[in-house]
Amino acid sequence: MSEEILINVTPTESRVALVENGVLQEIWLDRASHYGYVGNIYKGTVSRVLPGMQAAFVDIGLERTAFLHASDIVRVDRERMTGQLPDASLREPPIGELVREGAQVIVQVIKDPMGTKGARLTTNLSVPSRFLVLLPGNPHIGVSARIEDEAERARLLDLVERLRETGSDNGYIVRTNAEGVDDFALSADMAYLGKVWDIIGEKTGASKAGECVYEDLSLPLRALRDLMHAEVERVRVDHEPTFRKIRDFVGRFVPEWLPRIERYETERPIFDVYGVEDEIENALHRNTPLKSGGHLVIDQTEAMTTIDVNTGGFVGHRTLEETIYKTNLEAAQAIARQLRLRNLGGIIIIDFIDMHEPEHREQVMRTLERALERDPVRTSVTQISDLGLVEMTRKRTRESLGHVMCEPCEVCGGRGSVKSAETVCLEVFREIMRSGRQFEASRLLVLASPAVVDRVLDEHSTIVAELEELIGKSIRFQREEQYTQELFDVVLL
Repeated sequence: MSEEILINVTPTESRVALVENGVLQEIWLDRASHYGYVGNIYKGTVSRVLPGMQAAFVDIGLERTAFLHASDIVRVDRERMTGQLPDASLREPPIGELVREGAQVIVQVIKDPMGTKGARLTTNLSVPSRFLVLLPGNPHIGVSARIEDEAERARLLDLVERLRETGSDNGYIVRTNAEGVDDFALSADMAYLGKVWDIIGEKTGASKAGECVYEDLSLPLRALRDLMHAEVERVRVDHEPTFRKIRDFVGRFVPEWLPRIERYETERPIFDVYGVEDEIENALHRNTPLKSGGHLVIDQTEAMTTIDVNTGGFVGHRTLEETIYKTNLEAAQAIARQLRLRNLGGIIIIDFIDMHEPEHREQVMRTLERALERDPVRTSVTQISDLGLVEMTRKRTRESLGHVMCEPCEVCGGRGSVKSAETVCLEVFREIMRSGRQFEASRLLVLASPAVVDRVLDEHSTIVAELEELIGKSIRFQREEQYTQELFDVVLL
């Protein structure tokens, strides 16, 4: 499995694409008008405490106040008391005992603002580096679950424990990238994190409420820190200043990877060469075609995302059951990729085409689970129900691609449909009856979209004549090009 990281930077936007075997898997965007806040540390002020929700709203200087739940305040204290990771069954103290209105708190953003919701915060701070994540004030040492070799996990735990300063109350999480590294690399990371934490402490004391005291790396550098591993063959950067920053960054932390950093200088845009622009455009559509001729229909709503699998134009070569089985197998792999590419999170319902053979159902589930193993975001999947549905969850880490790049249609308000011209015609007739009987006027003027006016005059002229006789007033229609199909006005003259 060969991987490449493509970095495209302009004055208004930074984009990072992860490509596996020439196929786009994930895309990250940072725009000058709205950079992400995850990982940033702020000195905030508690603006409101909500006992009924076990939460508080905190002003950290952003457009909307951020959300801090009690479970994100007491976790460190639990670990100190129990010596282990927090148990979800333990109850938090009342939020009023943890924070009070007007108090200043040091918090870190763990979820960006999404839709109408503010950012999600925690008081349990963490600072990441290449191989480690520093946990200030929390002595716990853990290893990424993606390092599966038990001997390697034990080696890394012992190494971090020995390298940690005696008596230190800071803990560490060993990241996946640390697999196989030596004590020198981990020691260098610890020294770097120590310096960063000292700087954060100095800025915290000197900062005012609402100010950022630590800002995570820019998107290109975050991509190098989080995505680089042995399978990444090269990183291609199309922006000279960013290329220099990346080389300096890699030279300081992983100099052996410097030969993999390449400057892209061809005139044709880098995302065009790799077909990334087309993939991004396709990821904004409901329909995703499958190679066999079938397709997926992906609908994202406030509550959940639904994915419907259809055979489409695929008719197969043998039986109907075989056709359905092959379509579902292909769909399972495509769904795992689309979840990463579109960054869909929360509850996801997959409607596979009904299969009668138990072996086929099991094989489709195994294919889906294997495809999801490469997803760095945590997922949980149930078995296929009797109705052919699969329920799964995928952790929300940031806004989905559709929410970042699109906004609700101003005509339909995000419904995806508008009232038909026929429906609006009938609404116009009801409004004419209501206005004609309620108000004194000699004439009525109806302003509506061209489609509605044309339908009235072409198909309902007889009804208009009957209405005029019924209300005793003349009715005139006028086309308004700027009116949407659902909009109309009845004016009394």
